[in-house]
Amino acid sequence: MVQRPAEVNDDSQRPVIEAIRQGDNYAMTEFVHRNEHWVRGVIFGVLGRRGDVEDVTQRVWIQVWAEARRLEDAAKWRPWVYRIARNAATDAGRRRRREKDALARVAAQDQPPAAPADVHLTSREHHEAMLEAIAALPEIYREPFVLKHVEDMSYKQIGELLDLPPDTVETRLVRARRLLRDRLAGKV
Repeated sequence: MVQRPAEVNDDSQRPVIEAIRQGDNYAMTEFVHRNEHWVRGVIFGVLGRRGDVEDVTQRVWIQVWAEARRLEDAAKWRPWVYRIARNAATDAGRRRRREKDALARVAAQDQPPAAPADVHLTSREHHEAMLEAIAALPEIYREPFVLKHVEDMSYKQIGELLDLPPDTVETRLVRARRLLRDRLAGKV
């Protein structure tokens, strides 16, 4: 069973974190197993692309392992891992945008005309349309949306991770849902 962040007891992670800080490979494997799902959610929340999540997730765990000794208070592991994941995803997004911009400049003259969209979507197309709509959200809305609806975190937990008051989290979620509703109108 995959534990969601709300189900993972921070106190139960302290001994694991301490063991990681001492270089225990088994503890690191256990830590990854317990936390990989929500870390992937954070990365997807920033990038909005499933294809890049695996690579960035690997970078996150490598960095957690390399920098575990720097974590001064094992009780603050969740915000620490969150920052590592968010920063790694942000860096990957920047790299991807630079690469995409360079490719777009090269291929600008050879673009074929866009095909008309099919009105009737299959279940898979519906899922893809939803993922594309989430990916198209501005990051300030996408990140809390993914944390709430994919990771099932509370407004308070999201606020703690993003350093925002719960009212701001709620406002961003309302705006994200409105943007998604508008983007998906007539498609799903």
